[in-house]
Amino acid sequence: MACDNCNDENIGKRKRRRRGQHSCTFESKEPIKSGLDAIKIALAGQPNVGKSMLINALSGSNSVKVGNFSGVTVDKLEVCFEHHCHQFDLIDLPGTYSIDGFTQEEKVAKDFLLNEDYDLILNVVDSTNLQRNLLLTLELLELNKKMVLALNMSDEALKDGINIDTKLLEKILGVKVIKVSAKSGEGVEELLEILHQEADKENREHSRVVFSDAVEEELIEIEKFLNERGFKYNSLTNREVAIGLLFEDEKLYKKLHDNPIMIELYPLLVDAREHIYTHHDSKDIKEIKAAEHTAIARGIAKEVVEANSKPKSLTFTQKVDSILMHKYFGIPIFLFFMWALFQLTFEFGALPMDYIDSAISSFGNFVGSFISNDNLRSLIVDGIIAGVGAVLLFLPNIIILYIGIALLETTGYMSRVAFILDGFFHKFGLHGKSFIPLVTGFGCTVPAYMAARTLKSEKDRLITLFILGFMSCGARLPIYVLFTGAFFSDKVAGNILFLIYISGALLGLIMAKVLRVVVFRGEDEPFVMELPRYRLPSFKLLWHTVYSNAAGYLKKAGTFILAASMLIWFASNYPKDDSLVKSYEAKIEKAQNKEVKSQLENELNSKLLESSYLGVIGKSTEAFFSPLGFDWRLTVALEAGLAAKEVVVSTLGVLYSVGEADESSNTLKEILKKNIDLATALSFIVFVMIYLPCMAASAVFVKEAGGFRYLVYLFIFTTTTAWVLSFVTYNVVKLLT
Repeated sequence: MACDNCNDENIGKRKRRRRGQHSCTFESKEPIKSGLDAIKIALAGQPNVGKSMLINALSGSNSVKVGNFSGVTVDKLEVCFEHHCHQFDLIDLPGTYSIDGFTQEEKVAKDFLLNEDYDLILNVVDSTNLQRNLLLTLELLELNKKMVLALNMSDEALKDGINIDTKLLEKILGVKVIKVSAKSGEGVEELLEILHQEADKENREHSRVVFSDAVEEELIEIEKFLNERGFKYNSLTNREVAIGLLFEDEKLYKKLHDNPIMIELYPLLVDAREHIYTHHDSKDIKEIKAAEHTAIARGIAKEVVEANSKPKSLTFTQKVDSILMHKYFGIPIFLFFMWALFQLTFEFGALPMDYIDSAISSFGNFVGSFISNDNLRSLIVDGIIAGVGAVLLFLPNIIILYIGIALLETTGYMSRVAFILDGFFHKFGLHGKSFIPLVTGFGCTVPAYMAARTLKSEKDRLITLFILGFMSCGARLPIYVLFTGAFFSDKVAGNILFLIYISGALLGLIMAKVLRVVVFRGEDEPFVMELPRYRLPSFKLLWHTVYSNAAGYLKKAGTFILAASMLIWFASNYPKDDSLVKSYEAKIEKAQNKEVKSQLENELNSKLLESSYLGVIGKSTEAFFSPLGFDWRLTVALEAGLAAKEVVVSTLGVLYSVGEADESSNTLKEILKKNIDLATALSFIVFVMIYLPCMAASAVFVKEAGGFRYLVYLFIFTTTTAWVLSFVTYNVVKLLT
């Protein structure tokens, strides 16, 4: 196959680097010109994928040499030919299902791929059985070499009704993909051109394969650790180094063994593996890696393969998937599961609330009885214990919600929901996997922000982070219950509550589309979701998932909520108007009726709060909120909610002279009905549904988004959206009522 166009202008302009080290070591049927750029290619694939036939199609059956690999009796087929001023040296490796196989042929293939010098890998794949063949492809990608994927037998796949989206597969894997047929010669010439192009590239493409959430979390931490220390190893990215270390790449470990950074890395790797062991219920890292590859291959095949014919026999997973991932019934089934989960969360979570509330109140009174100083007692009892107690009150709801989510995740169902919602989410500029943090956001925004880190696309991750606040967290539930109970009958209050949650979620999706079109413009990046096999959840994994999330929630109560409660207490108690206090104390002392005394005490607290720092802030910003129907009391409650949404209801109780109050307080409900109308109530609900999450969530957002400037953007984005929609709600309801 001598090249007659070596002086062709286009070929002459092709940028090439010399590969003088590679040359054919045998005498061919046609003379090979000396001094040509040599390209050494390793052909790898599973058995019976048509590698030998493809070699004949590529080379025209010229210059074939058959021998043995060094030290073994395994056949070595080597082909050398010339094409477009390049000398191709193809080495046909023995067919292998896995690089880590145990047969002699598989060991030979592994030894060559790991230790020999070659320019690129040509991975030959059977198009009629893509999912199985991708298992080897995923292993080859981890060798971090230049690679081309040849989908052989594409004509047979077409006859079987199988169509593979090569462009999407390229984006997912990060390597060139070409359909070929060694039998008919289809795509062979194009494959030769691609081999030229890939070999001539100065830098290889990096794999874009994404693992399960548990593995991705640890890879992100290891990569972050390496980045922070400015670590760099050869041509590998720090993510590639992290993958090699996490999955115990012996060759990489040997090379990095004496590097000082390994001293700090070892404890991190041990903790990472322990976390992964919990999710896979195994401590065999090779077994875990194989399970990850199987799930990824299944997910890729689901994404890129369109089959018109059904397989003759279905596995258990395929049978269950045919129901749960049904084109028409899949989403309704999921909505039923979520409805059942929220019913359990609210119904069973409400049972221990009275006991917890009573225990917190008793504990506060007990502690307060030992403190003689009024200010100190108020700080500890009314500020710290009451503030933190408001968070603990909803711990049962959070635990039940996380048990449900953990069950859906550990059985393998959650990944499938993300898959079936992928097409729907893409219409709003999101990826299907954004669904997992969005659902988590209904429990608490803090872990939801952390869950978004597994989204590899920077744009997808930021959009998801920006709209997570639209998913109403558990802390907003008391506010909704209070206002729906005050302005709607018991018969429709539940439906209104459901409508609030659904409206927030839909609004979040709409705003995601706005962000995608206006701010985060660009083509969506493909992001395959792993589809693990169905399995019964282990108690150990459920405990790990629920405990870690519940512990994070309690940590929030003991840190951010504690600080917020103390801050709100101080802002609402100072400065003291001593003359006002003395005046009311005299009135209270003269009052004979207990109800009158209680009313005077509540009036005093309300006036003190009005003149406090918090009241001054509320009144100074009242003009901004007055077009929404809010007075200074509602304004103060909203601003207190910036620290923690849990304190909005209790703040309203103080402001409206009710004293201590929660969402079940009938007195507070009656006062709200007298002081504000339906339009203001709905406007307030809309604002609460949208505006900035609590202080704890905001701090996590800064960490996950990558800086305080994003928090400024989030504040502007949520506040503007909340104000505009509340304004619309207020005026529309005013017109209708």
